[in-house]
Amino acid sequence: MQHAVRSRGKRDFHIVESDTIAGRPSLSWYSHSDEGANGKQTATLLTSEGVAVAPEEAAVLWWRRPRADQEIAAHAGSTHERSLVNNDCRGALGGILAAAFDGQWISPPEATDRAADKVYQLAVAREVGFRVPRTLISQSRADVIAFTRQVGRTIVKPVVGARGPSLWTRWVDDPESIPAPSFEVCPATYQEYIEGCRHVRLNCFGERMYAALIETEELDWRPDLQVPISPWPVPEDVRSQVATVLRRLGLRMGVVDLKLTPDGQPVWLEVNPQGQFLFLEPLTDEPLTEHFADFLLSAAGTLRSAEN
Repeated sequence: MQHAVRSRGKRDFHIVESDTIAGRPSLSWYSHSDEGANGKQTATLLTSEGVAVAPEEAAVLWWRRPRADQEIAAHAGSTHERSLVNNDCRGALGGILAAAFDGQWISPPEATDRAADKVYQLAVAREVGFRVPRTLISQSRADVIAFTRQVGRTIVKPVVGARGPSLWTRWVDDPESIPAPSFEVCPATYQEYIEGCRHVRLNCFGERMYAALIETEELDWRPDLQVPISPWPVPEDVRSQVATVLRRLGLRMGVVDLKLTPDGQPVWLEVNPQGQFLFLEPLTDEPLTEHFADFLLSAAGTLRSAEN
């Protein structure tokens, strides 16, 4: 994305790597501007190219996965030391940007965090009018058994997930054969299975939407992309509903997963506020890099026009 924007002559596109703050003089913030190193700016951040930039001078901030653990923390001597390094770097970066940046967030941290809650976004999507799968989040064996008897074929997936190996969506084959302690370890998401083999990955950049149709009999399409994938024209009613959901969630962008029933009805599965989308570019020939660059530059231009 940096290359795409800079190739248009916009050189002031910088990357601050949130996982390499530790181990170098990456950031500074002063409560009073007259105490700053240059007597004017209250904050500076070091970019991946070693350039010190002032967040208060930026027009747009793409807030993408900022809470990664620090690379250097992996070599810390104890769990407590690793937690201290990771938490203080994460807190300092987030706090400085909240205090010093006054531009356009893509998307605001509080909205990104809230929208990442799969329970909340399902409720919002249903309120807007989408069909959503009947869902149970539980760690009760009895409730899971009753739910599967009610809805029929059922799938299970993490509520949030964790760093490390991916946990793919799985079938719930026979919950009665699973002992209660296995359910009680932590809650999981159980959902009715939506019939069909057509999955939609819908990339929303502001008001513009670019979708791909992924056709597979597999329950989870992510492990195997060697399947038919093609551009999918977004119907106007779907476009309107998705836009309403994202607006309710406070998101400027989002990557939405839908599934089409055999009769073509779209079913809302989830939205990832900062989902991956560039992998679809070579598979669909849709220039998503350029589309997203347009979106970022448009946001910056709109903001600057409003300020002027």
